[in-house]
Amino acid sequence: MSDKSTYMRRALELAEEAAAVGEVPVGAVLVDPETGNIVAEGRNGPIERHDATAHAEIVAMRAASIIRENYRLMGLHLYTTLEPCTMCAGAIANARIERIIYAAEDVKGGAVTNGVKFFEQPTCHWHPEVEQGPFAEESSALLQSFFRARRKSGKAQMTGDDNQSE
Repeated sequence: MSDKSTYMRRALELAEEAAAVGEVPVGAVLVDPETGNIVAEGRNGPIERHDATAHAEIVAMRAASIIRENYRLMGLHLYTTLEPCTMCAGAIANARIERIIYAAEDVKGGAVTNGVKFFEQPTCHWHPEVEQGPFAEESSALLQSFFRARRKSGKAQMTGDDNQSE
């Protein structure tokens, strides 16, 4: 595997896995660009794990930190199906991720190119490269379908989970 489409396609597969178990469909893949290898993967899991911080990006970073035996993940590229939120942006900065490639923008809860624009703040100590990558339409469609089904079933009202954000 060595191109953006391949990595983002894998992240989309992980997002679909999350949706299949009732989680917001977001997937993330951490890649070592020097080798082209996927270092770690994650999918949303706050409900399943009983952990509000179990967003796809953080799950992947935790796994990579264990593999590398270091919380600093310098040099890695993060592929995620949704623009990271503020919490994930903070974790990305602390981990020193080199580059973020996201599929769909999150105008409500995103914190990279929308919202607080975390990495543009003067108090932010790390500034990864950021780009919108492939499969934005596919990722958006998956999220919209998921939330449409939740609204229809009434589950969104029970959990308060009625927007696109993780």
